[in-house]
Amino acid sequence: MKTPFRVAFAGLLALMTTPLLAADKVEIALPTPDAILARLQKGHPRLFATDAEFAVLKTQVQTNARLKSNWAKFREAGDKILTQEPSKYEIPDGLRLLATSRRVLDRVGRLALLYRIEGDKKWLDRAWAELDAAAHFKDWNSAKHFLDTAEMTAAFAIGYDWLYDSWTPQQRATLKTAIVEMGLKPALEIYRKQTWWAVATHNWNQVCNGGIGMGALAIGDEEPALCGEILHDAIESLPRAMQHFGPDGAWNEGPGYWGYATKYNVFILAAFDSALGSDYGLSQIPGFPQTGDFPPFFTGPVGKTFNYADAGDKAGGESQMFWFANKFNNEGWAAWQANWIENGSGSTFDYIWGARWFANADGSAKVAPKLAALPLGRYFRAAEVVSMRSDWDDKNQIFVGFKAGDNKANHSHLDLGSFVMDALGTRWVSDLGSDDYNLPAYFGNKRWTYYRLRAESHNTLVFNPNDGPDQDPKAATQVTKFDLKDCCTLAVADLTNAYAKDAQSVKRGIGLLDGNQVLVQDEITAKAPSKLFWFLHTPAKIEVAENGQSATLSIGDKKMLARLLAPANAKFSVLDAKPLPTSPNPTGQHENKGISRLTIELNDVTTTRLRVLLTPLSGPETPAAPEEKALSDW
Repeated sequence: MKTPFRVAFAGLLALMTTPLLAADKVEIALPTPDAILARLQKGHPRLFATDAEFAVLKTQVQTNARLKSNWAKFREAGDKILTQEPSKYEIPDGLRLLATSRRVLDRVGRLALLYRIEGDKKWLDRAWAELDAAAHFKDWNSAKHFLDTAEMTAAFAIGYDWLYDSWTPQQRATLKTAIVEMGLKPALEIYRKQTWWAVATHNWNQVCNGGIGMGALAIGDEEPALCGEILHDAIESLPRAMQHFGPDGAWNEGPGYWGYATKYNVFILAAFDSALGSDYGLSQIPGFPQTGDFPPFFTGPVGKTFNYADAGDKAGGESQMFWFANKFNNEGWAAWQANWIENGSGSTFDYIWGARWFANADGSAKVAPKLAALPLGRYFRAAEVVSMRSDWDDKNQIFVGFKAGDNKANHSHLDLGSFVMDALGTRWVSDLGSDDYNLPAYFGNKRWTYYRLRAESHNTLVFNPNDGPDQDPKAATQVTKFDLKDCCTLAVADLTNAYAKDAQSVKRGIGLLDGNQVLVQDEITAKAPSKLFWFLHTPAKIEVAENGQSATLSIGDKKMLARLLAPANAKFSVLDAKPLPTSPNPTGQHENKGISRLTIELNDVTTTRLRVLLTPLSGPETPAAPEEKALSDW
């Protein structure tokens, strides 16, 4: 058994631009297995909610008009499950059972909550059919893809705990055996070896610790030796990933994986609180109490995120935002999530954590939470990402997400310097997102051969393109200036490390000027005369002016003007969103239909300043171009 230790987060100092205050240093005292289990609440349910809390929720959803209406839609989704066959053991890609695990989790959580609130045995019987089928799978795919195991264990933990008093002894035995044999025992081997996800610093850590920890809490009083050791190891493991929320709440895997990582991070911390009465200080790790800020700042007005790294751009409701609001007393985060439950797409945990924001305990109406007044721009340190917008309430606002960051971060692309842009209710500048994870060596030695993962597929620069990586895969870069003014929001990133093979200095500045146009300015000094590409990916139709100095982008009846202000000899052209002739082009990649590249191609570049002004055309007059200034004078 490991001896108690203390985890300090002084290592974050090197990532920050200002030193940690003494109050910001968090130490986690690692409890012994016996001490953990001594705190375990007796009886069930003990994960996330007690009998009394379920009774309050029942009153809220049955008597509060706002919740009652949406509960009917929640029930409709349950009715659809009644018509569907239980999940089967399916690994369509030869690697992942994950889709099945997630389906079981969604179904069991929904059906269990419906039964707790409504008491109709049809929900209980269908939940059993789902769980019984998965309990008889040959395994939960722990050898190939442990995320599948973790998410399935989470499903069984909820089913076992929330419905404990309604199961027969034989049913409980079936569920407990599945949790132990296909979830906890495979996890214990990994904890004891201190390998794989137990020592990972990314989302696998939180998902695996979260799902497995939930299983251990559900049956901890029945299997104390096994569960105590697992819970001890989970508490030891979690800070390895959670430190990356520091110093101010961003997530270097991007908004998509923020949702996945925080979902299970919150699952286990919420389960610790409800089952043990303490999360042992984990929720106070630097940056975690602020991480609820991350989704609002990196979601644009058109409902798309700045989807850097391996992610799509669709924004979705994240029920853990309600938990963050509860835990850290932030009404604005509840308001951010509230629209998802309001429009009828609320999930199981929207009700568990979110109902209190709409109704009092007796079901009477409560004033809906309001989004707090937020600044129009934000720089998140360590993750090195910037958000800027012209307004929060106007759907036609300009929104820009801009990143520097670290190409070594998990799931990252070679996208340092890239940005996205929304305006006029449309996304004009797009990130293509991930490709197919099942492409050969997608996470291995072929990763930088795939177009969507290379710099040339992002809205950034490429030097001297060839068949090698087009940014240094080990490069880390920083935002060196961020300024939020009444007239404008400005950010400058030093990207030199990304292009060190070819350049002495590469800096990019992006400015949102007067709330009505965006300036992208690059200042470059090459080591030798170089070919240079500037790329902007867009779903718009592009018409380049005859002189090549401007281009009009059109989406329906909406238009945006791109003006090439410098250098004088540069011209716009249009390329398809596919690899350059000198780049690798493996088969099986997405074709990127409907996307074009607004391009600037320069030859024999030594020192240059590239200035492109993007102006949404919303009135009869086109705003004037700003005077030219060096980035050092921004």
